[in-house]
Amino acid sequence: MRYFLLALLLTGVLIVGIAGRRGQMSRRPPFEIFPDMDRQPKLRPQTGNAFFRDQMSSQLPVAGTVARGSAYEESPFTSGKIAGTTNWLETNALPVTATLLARGQERFNINCAPCHGAAGDGKGITTKFGMAIIADLHDAKAPRRVPQQADGEIFNTITFGKNLMGPYGPNVPPADRWAIIAYLRALQRSHLASLEDVPRDQSELLTRPLPPGAAATGAKK
Repeated sequence: MRYFLLALLLTGVLIVGIAGRRGQMSRRPPFEIFPDMDRQPKLRPQTGNAFFRDQMSSQLPVAGTVARGSAYEESPFTSGKIAGTTNWLETNALPVTATLLARGQERFNINCAPCHGAAGDGKGITTKFGMAIIADLHDAKAPRRVPQQADGEIFNTITFGKNLMGPYGPNVPPADRWAIIAYLRALQRSHLASLEDVPRDQSELLTRPLPPGAAATGAKK
């Protein structure tokens, strides 16, 4: 017991000697165990620095990154919503061109066709492995009503997923999501278009009766 008390006393003296008495004033700098908490290595803005090629401390953000606190998520291009509202963007955020449609077809076949099928009818290869509940992207009936959805709502579904569908936002960049939507609209037009959607000069060819013998000739071929 005597040795224990002596060790306890020496320990107390050692602690006080190193840390000092609480509230004690001293002109000497404090004993620092983690000095980097007070003096952090940092670069001052607009000062020279030999580490970077341009010799400047202030650097532009890395391509593809988003600055914390920026309005990135409020942009219609990245949210699918009209800026400052909760309303979906009705039409595509990108100009629909042949190049965009080609890109959308490529990305659709890679990311969407395995489940939804190349035609978007919900009959992809995964149905052969037990995935029976897959949306038909041409189904205009509730609850899916995909053809009636705004482009921004479809963009949101691709980004965050819905029901059994997982999110594709981490894998598909925003521009490719819009490209997929543009191609999906082309698929829907091919499946859901009526005669009224065909230009007049083309619809006359569809409604023109076949010449005599044309049907029989076609059957032989």
